[in-house]
Amino acid sequence: MAPGAYIAISRDGFPASDSASVSSLPYRRSNTSLSTLFASTSTPPTSRPISPSGGASLASTVKDGVFSPSAPAGASPLALQDSQADDPRNLIMRAFVPHIAIHASSDTDEIARQKGLPCGFMELVRPFGDSLQGKVTVRDSIGASRTWDDYGVRFVGLGDGVGDPRAAERQSLEQSTKTADGIAAEGSPAHVPQLAALRVGGDIGQIEDLVEQHLSYAETMSDNSAPDYLNYKAVGNQFSPGLSPFYTHYLRRLLSGIPLSPHETFAHPVACVIAISSRNPSPIEALRHLYDSTSRGEKRLPLWVNGEYLRYYVLVHDEEKDDIVRSTALFEQMKRHFGLHCHLLRIRSSFCVPTDDDSVRMPTCQWMSAAEELVEIRKHQTYADAEDQTPYIFESDCTALRTFVKEMVTQSLLPFMERCVTTWNDQVASRKRGLSGRFMSLSKKWTGFGSSSRSASNPGSGASSGSNSNYDALQGFYRPDTPEATMRRLADYAFMLRDWKLAQSTYDIIRADFNHDKAWKYHAGANEMAALSTLLTGQTLTSKSRSEAVDQLLETASYSYITRCAAPYSALRCLTLGAELLKLRGGPTASDAARWETKILELRLLGSIGGALVTERVGACHALRKGAGRERLGSRSRKAALWNILAADAWLKLEKSSQAEKCLEQASKVYNELSGNTGVIAFEAMQTFIDDLRHALRASISTVQDVDGTSESMMGGVAQVEEESETLDHRSRRKSLMGGGIAPFSGLDASSLTPVGTRDAEPVNGDDDFEEETSVA
Repeated sequence: MAPGAYIAISRDGFPASDSASVSSLPYRRSNTSLSTLFASTSTPPTSRPISPSGGASLASTVKDGVFSPSAPAGASPLALQDSQADDPRNLIMRAFVPHIAIHASSDTDEIARQKGLPCGFMELVRPFGDSLQGKVTVRDSIGASRTWDDYGVRFVGLGDGVGDPRAAERQSLEQSTKTADGIAAEGSPAHVPQLAALRVGGDIGQIEDLVEQHLSYAETMSDNSAPDYLNYKAVGNQFSPGLSPFYTHYLRRLLSGIPLSPHETFAHPVACVIAISSRNPSPIEALRHLYDSTSRGEKRLPLWVNGEYLRYYVLVHDEEKDDIVRSTALFEQMKRHFGLHCHLLRIRSSFCVPTDDDSVRMPTCQWMSAAEELVEIRKHQTYADAEDQTPYIFESDCTALRTFVKEMVTQSLLPFMERCVTTWNDQVASRKRGLSGRFMSLSKKWTGFGSSSRSASNPGSGASSGSNSNYDALQGFYRPDTPEATMRRLADYAFMLRDWKLAQSTYDIIRADFNHDKAWKYHAGANEMAALSTLLTGQTLTSKSRSEAVDQLLETASYSYITRCAAPYSALRCLTLGAELLKLRGGPTASDAARWETKILELRLLGSIGGALVTERVGACHALRKGAGRERLGSRSRKAALWNILAADAWLKLEKSSQAEKCLEQASKVYNELSGNTGVIAFEAMQTFIDDLRHALRASISTVQDVDGTSESMMGGVAQVEEESETLDHRSRRKSLMGGGIAPFSGLDASSLTPVGTRDAEPVNGDDDFEEETSVA
C-alpha cells in the first residue's frame, strides 16, 4: 500500500462506501506537518523567513520549510552577488566542513530522550552545527585571517558509516527502503542503530526517490492561489534563472551524509565530543572509560582513520533536578584532569510542549541524508491528524546549545585544525615541494631509495609496487601515519578551512604519488578535489589552462571512478560539482559546463528524475551564452531551446505536466524571439514535434484536472483520515514522442536528437591504460 493515500470517513465517524474513497489524492492541503517538509522546493526563497532565535513559530515554518537553509546575515568574501544560501558554490562550501563525532554516556542520552529525541544527545546537538551563529574567523597557511558568516560543522555518531573500504559504496535501494519503512513504523530507541545507518548518504537511488516525492507534491498541490516554482508566471524573478529548486535539493542531498571512505578524510572525525551528565555517579571514571573506548575499545575507528583527533569533554547539567554548585565543582575537576577543552552545558530535561511560554520549534538538520528525509516524509504521511509532529525545546536550551557549538568551534576546533595544517605543511608538504622532495619522488619511482622504513622492513605487506610503496593494495588503503595519507589529510583540512590555494597545490603534489602506487581511488579523489580547488580560487582561467588543468583533472577522475573503482556516486559528485563551478564563471566556461553535464547523461549515472533535471541544466548552461552585437553572434539560445524541448519530453514521460509546461514555454519564448527564416517555423519537422508535445501536454493537464475535480466532488460531505492504501492512477501511460508512433524527424539524422546514451547501448570498454601520469622531475 502506498503511504499517504486516503479513505473517506463519514461525519459520524463510520467508514463511507467504497465509491466515496479518494485514493487518487496522495496529499492533503490541510496537512501542515507534511507541507513544511516540501516548502524548500515549493515556495520562493523570499517567502522563507528565519527566526532569529533559531526556532520558528508554527505559522512561519509553513513558509520556511524544515529542510530550507538559514539565510546568512551578510555575504561571505567569496560569495556571489545574489548571496543565496542555495547557490551551488555556497552549497559546495557548506557541504565540505569538519565532522565532529558524538560519544555520549547512557545517562546523557537518557536526558535527550526525555525531551522527545529517540537518538539521544547526538540528535539534540546535530541541527545546531549547520550554521554557526555570528561570524567565524579562520587563518590560512600564510597567517592571513578571513571572516565567514556561513561556516558550519557536521555532527555525526561515532562510527557512522564504518565498513569494508573495498565493498560497494552503498547498500541496495531495496534494502534501504525496507529499513526506512521499518523505522518509520517503529520510531523507538531500539531502532537507533538502524537510524545511524540511515545517516550515511551516497545512494543515488534514494536521492532520486526523494526528489520524485518533492515533484509529486508540487505537481499535486500547485495552484494559482500562492506563488511557487511551478506557477512560474506568478513568481516572476523570485527564483534564480535556470536554477530549479528540485535540482538544488538534488544537489544538496548528493552532498549530504558523505560516506566514510579511506581515499578522502572529509567524513573522518576532526574532533569527538565525549559527554556525560551530572547524574553520573562516577563522572571522571566515566569520562576515562569513554575515552578508552574511542582509542582502543569497541568504538575505535578502522586503521585507515587517524585516531589523533581532538577530544572535547562536555558535562550536561540538568537545571531542574541537579545542584549547580556540585556540577560547577565537577566541571573544575574535569578541566584539571583533561585540559581546557571542556564545556558545561546547562539544559532542562523536562519534555517541552508548544504551549509552554519559552518553547521554540526544534530545528531540523539541513544536511540529513536522502534516506533520513524519506523516513520523515513517510512518518508524517502516516499521521492521522494534521498537526506538526516536530518536537519543541525550551528557548533557554536552544541558546545554550548554540553557545556550546560556537565556543567549541571557535576556541578549540579551528585552532586545532590550523595547528595541524601548519605542522603538516612544514614537516611533510614542504619536503615534497622542494628540490629534495622531487629527487625523492624520482628515487621512489626508479629505485627503492625513497621507501619508508616500515614498507622496507615488511615486504609481505601487500604493497602494490614492491617494498618502495606505502599503499596496501590488499586492503586498499594507506595507513594514516604514511606521508601520502598525511598529505591528503592536509589538503582536506585546508579545503575545509577554505584555503583553496594550499589545498590545490597539495592535491596536485600527491596525485603523482597515488598514480605511481596505482591507488586508483585515491588518485581519482585527488584529481577531483584539485579541479574543484582550482575553480574555487577565483583566479582567471584561459581556454588553454582550462583544457590542460580542469578538463584533464575531471576526465581523469571520472574515468578512474567509473572504470577502475566502480564508484558511480563519486563520479557523479565529481562531474556535477565541476560543471556547476564552471557554469558560475559564465562566458565560454558555460559551454564547458554543458559538455560535462552532457557527459553525466552519456555515462548513465542518473535515474529518470535526475536525467530530466540535468537535461534542464544543460539548457540553462547554453542560455548563458548571450552572443555579441545586434545579431547575437556566438549565442547558444537555439541549443538552450532544444535542450528545454528534450527536458519537456522527459518530464511528460514521467507525467510531470507542470514541469514539462515550464520547459516548453521557455523554449517557445526563445523561438518566438527569432526571425521567421531562422526560427523553428523554418524546420517543419521540428515545428510538428513541438505541436505534438503541446497536444500531449494539454491532454495530460486536462486529465489531471478532471481527476482532481472528480475527487473534490467526492469529498464534499465526508471527512478524511490518512491511511495507507494503494494509490489508483487514472492516467494512461504516455509513450515518448521521441520513439514510435508519429515520427516527425524521419527525414533527419536521429543522432542529432539523441545526445545521450540509452541504457540498452553497449557499455564503453575502458582501457586501464587511459593515462599514466609521470612524477614531476
